[in-house]
Amino acid sequence: MEPDVILETKDLTKEFFGFRAVDNVSLKVHRGEIHALIGPNGAGKTTCFNLLTKFLAPSHGTIRYKGQDITGLKAADVARLGLVRSFQISAVFPHLTVLENVRIALQRRRRGDSFDFWRSEKVLHSLDGEAKALIEAVGLKDYVAALAAELSYGRKRALEIATTLALDPEMLLLDEPMAGMSQEDVERIAQLIRKVAKDRTVLMVEHNLSVVASLSDRITVLARGQVLAEGDYATVSKDPRVIEAYIGAGHA
Repeated sequence: MEPDVILETKDLTKEFFGFRAVDNVSLKVHRGEIHALIGPNGAGKTTCFNLLTKFLAPSHGTIRYKGQDITGLKAADVARLGLVRSFQISAVFPHLTVLENVRIALQRRRRGDSFDFWRSEKVLHSLDGEAKALIEAVGLKDYVAALAAELSYGRKRALEIATTLALDPEMLLLDEPMAGMSQEDVERIAQLIRKVAKDRTVLMVEHNLSVVASLSDRITVLARGQVLAEGDYATVSKDPRVIEAYIGAGHA
């Protein structure tokens, strides 16, 4: 692995009943960059994400993270190595407060997969300072005591990112972070991603091409499960194959 490559796949393939959803994808994500994975519907982006985070096992091919072969590891093992995924659908406890959600994530980091809900209030409150710092970092300082269910969609996504950051990831994988958001929320979360990427690597699947253009250092375009093009936005957006793939799929 090259020194500045944090995540690399080689010939990554996933077949479902003979159909190749991901077809020999070789990908390099460089440390400290925001790398976007884009493509028309059905391109294989989410399947590729599921392979990288070990929610699916590849049919063949390899995945290396920080030089270590993680192809055969389980999702929880990969997360412990610092490769953590934030889900497309907001994954928070709706009937707990913002503070309680982040505190649970911090507890998980310290104690592995066990949540130990029976632990004393004193022990849980010892995490409050760190939890509040994370909450402030994602712009939710005024919502510490609010129930997650009462937050706007965009703020729920910010809370989800806070709970992901509580696991102290070195690399953060974001699955359609802007999906279903108002323009105001899109701008807020884009600023947040830019902020959290200052000291970590980010790989994201995203449909909003204006967000991809403004945030990404490097972009990989998938079509029919294969890598179609790669480079910065100026390069891939002018590639005739990319234009054809999007127009052919009904995209503007």
